[in-house]
Amino acid sequence: MKMRYCKKCLQPDTRPGIVFDDEQVCFACRYEESKATIDWEAREAELRAIADEAIEESKKRGNTYDCIIGVSGGKDSTFQAVYAKEKLGLNPLLINCMPDEITEIGLKNINNLNNLGFDIISIRPNPVVAKKLARKSFFERGNIIAASEYCLWASSYIMADKFNIPLIIQGENAALTLGAAKNQDTSGDAFSVVQLDTIRGASVSSFVDLSNNITEKDLFLYKIPDVDAMKAKGVKAIFLQYYAKEWSQVYNADFSVARGLTGRSDDLHNLGRYRRYTALDSDLQIVNQMIKYLKFGFGYATDEICYDIREGRFTREDGKWYVNEYDGLCGQKYIDDACRYLSITESEFWDVVDRYVNTDLFEKRDGRWVKRFTVGEDYEC
Repeated sequence: MKMRYCKKCLQPDTRPGIVFDDEQVCFACRYEESKATIDWEAREAELRAIADEAIEESKKRGNTYDCIIGVSGGKDSTFQAVYAKEKLGLNPLLINCMPDEITEIGLKNINNLNNLGFDIISIRPNPVVAKKLARKSFFERGNIIAASEYCLWASSYIMADKFNIPLIIQGENAALTLGAAKNQDTSGDAFSVVQLDTIRGASVSSFVDLSNNITEKDLFLYKIPDVDAMKAKGVKAIFLQYYAKEWSQVYNADFSVARGLTGRSDDLHNLGRYRRYTALDSDLQIVNQMIKYLKFGFGYATDEICYDIREGRFTREDGKWYVNEYDGLCGQKYIDDACRYLSITESEFWDVVDRYVNTDLFEKRDGRWVKRFTVGEDYEC
């Protein structure tokens, strides 16, 4: 096996869907370079035209709301909601797909967003079904939150379809900011979410499990409506990040903190990252990032440092320290909570995780998985 690193950031080519060019530079770095030549005024004008069209179309339909925005209450969705309302003059309906066992911080942040002056509909999928799906995806994919991500994405599209709302505003296009452009469109069209790896990896029907009493009817909230049918009804879906020059992880966090966002206070080593304003509404995401690290050789700290390197806050060499210090870590309390939620013992948890570890990248020493590779250096086994 080979694992190559981008020559500009610390992105490895083990990320599903990643694109490297002939100079071994990832698509996300090339996109960041291209931002200097983008006509942002033209993009903003295009965005305003889309917003104005949605406002006029809403009037024709007799709607109260001009657009739908899926929100968690975190940094990106807070920026999206405020931007849509204050800069574009839209009247958005916010849709919160509440994760099972939402954190206290998550509740505080969604309430904060509500109190900023927005109508919010919170959807809570059947928790009995959600737990069954989490167990199924954990045992069969080594991914605790795979099923919940279907619901997270689908909720905005379902509600736009049901309420006959003409515009859906999503946040970040992963093809651009993570460089996973092999399978996903790199435009501002957010209907391309159906190409995302989590959603593309298996149909919603794959979660049907009659032996465990999970039927198609149980999965309604997990399925994005037919995209062609939505387009025929005059519904548009966009990525705000494609149009808004100021969009970035750090900018969105600073913007949202100034408007009441609360971050995590835990030791950063327990979080496996060095910023406090991600994965705020679900502790299962923290455990899942640890598992991702053992599968692919990178976790969320790698994602964070790649953003920072591209935007000039750190050098590639400086970034290696952050990856070595934080990537792949997870506090024991989060593992304990995940085991409780999945109704398994810690021994059973590690038995499953061990099946999904990439043993080309990791070896076990004294009962712990240790990386074989050196961060930032191409590796071949």
